[in-house]
Amino acid sequence: MSKSNILFIINPISGGKDKMKIPGLIDATLDRSKFNANFSFTEYIGHASEIAEEASGKNFDIIVAVGGDGTINEIAAKVMQQNKILGIIPFGSGNGLARFLKIPMNTVKAVEVINDQHTLLIDTGKFNDRHFFNMAGMGFDAHISSVFAGNKSRGLTGYLRLGLKEVLGYKAQIYNLNIDGVDYVKKAFVISLANSSQYGNNAHISPAASIIDGLLDVCIVKEFPMYKLPVLGYEMIRGTTNRSDLVEIIRGKQIKIIRENDDAIHIDGEPFFMGKEITASIVPLSLKIITPLI
Repeated sequence: MSKSNILFIINPISGGKDKMKIPGLIDATLDRSKFNANFSFTEYIGHASEIAEEASGKNFDIIVAVGGDGTINEIAAKVMQQNKILGIIPFGSGNGLARFLKIPMNTVKAVEVINDQHTLLIDTGKFNDRHFFNMAGMGFDAHISSVFAGNKSRGLTGYLRLGLKEVLGYKAQIYNLNIDGVDYVKKAFVISLANSSQYGNNAHISPAASIIDGLLDVCIVKEFPMYKLPVLGYEMIRGTTNRSDLVEIIRGKQIKIIRENDDAIHIDGEPFFMGKEITASIVPLSLKIITPLI
């Protein structure tokens, strides 16, 4: 049986965890009767995308993102274009897509999932011209992503500390939405477009989301008094926001959003700056990914 060529692209700073020992750990667990393994470390933002694109000319069958949702985003966009297979070893701050797919947070167990080579074809999203795989959005979560990008304190604790500091001064905005031809005007604290159910760390914004239904979940977090913030947090952790009076979820394939100002957005947790008008759409069953048999 011929072996698959597999490339592990490792982001050394994602999640604030040291990864210099990861190649050795993978080497010790990977089934060498099935795979020829190579390793590459990223050195700057965008480098994972460049490495993945270069790999297309080198006969790799599987490209594995070792990092968080941002690293996955860079690599998965290239994997889609090349019609290759994506693997994930979670090492980010939130690991939203990996958690949704039930990929183990333990590195050895995540490699064992790769050894099994069970694949699933999943939907992906587009946000203007950028691909996303887990979550994209605007409002407070995009504002936090933008501020957090310049923060040296990576990881969940740093994110939560910054969020609590920023939340008191953030104001809800008016959004004009068109979802599959139906118009809405909403005053919202956050608008998230969810492919999976969660941001990460098992905080579910759209608990019933599916990555194979051909739809995006437009999650509108309504304006709310600050004393209800713990309620929203509790509902997200419990996975009950789809029954919350603080969140409205509308499913659709083609979405247009017009907001008050050019502002920050986030794509799989990574901040960008975009104009007032945003278009989003679903790309059904467009990414082949290695997942556990569940």
